[in-house]
Amino acid sequence: MILIAGPCVVESRDNVFKIAEELAEFNADCTIDFYFKASFDKANRTSIESFRGPGMDEGLKILQEVKEQFGYKILTDIHESHQAWPVSEVADVLQIPAFLCRQTDLLVEAAKTASAVNIKKGQFLAPQAMEHSVKKVLKTRGYEGEVSYDISQKYNVWLTERGTTFGYGNLVVDMRSLPIMREFAPVIFDATHSVQMPASGSASSGGDSSFVPYLAKAASAVGVDGFFFETHFDPSSALSDGPNMLKLQQLKELIPVLKAIELSAQ
Repeated sequence: MILIAGPCVVESRDNVFKIAEELAEFNADCTIDFYFKASFDKANRTSIESFRGPGMDEGLKILQEVKEQFGYKILTDIHESHQAWPVSEVADVLQIPAFLCRQTDLLVEAAKTASAVNIKKGQFLAPQAMEHSVKKVLKTRGYEGEVSYDISQKYNVWLTERGTTFGYGNLVVDMRSLPIMREFAPVIFDATHSVQMPASGSASSGGDSSFVPYLAKAASAVGVDGFFFETHFDPSSALSDGPNMLKLQQLKELIPVLKAIELSAQ
């Protein structure tokens, strides 16, 4: 099981290290391929007043410290093509945000690095359409043939499901998207962003984290390659995406349940 977990954004060095320390048990689990996630910049916040993070230089410095101290692999977002190379020097996985999943220049520059590329499915796209985003990475990495799960796995391209726009201010998860996208790439299920309630007139997005375990268990039964959870010691005080985050203890209780469902579904 791939497990991507961490805070939404690098709030401070102390907070990042406090959360990272709590996640050590997952990195030590030989049945889990663990990646620590935090964004150095949240460039797609609703309001210009919203906290975005410390920026690339300071954020990467903190993530590098996490990598060295805990031995974690790192996943973080990039929003602009010029960020791909410097971020890849720290991050094992470059994540393409959902709103940018069709940005050709961004995908191409990410593909030129040695890092894995995790492309989040746009809330506005059909799952079948994500094959084209995968092709952009594969072609840049020198593969010209037919796209398949095995080929994408070989070339380190993942897709992440994070819900689909359902009217204003809401998302819905169509579980059919998981086997559809899994035909041409390994699929991660982002259970926390899938319960987000995107801003529809207010200055920030809401969410309902109580539904996270239900959606994660459903995805595990359908079949996925891994899970993405934003987590925090106190989601109510988080500077970004607090309403859809899991508390650290909730995450620790949920992972064994997902592993059991995955095992029984095989």
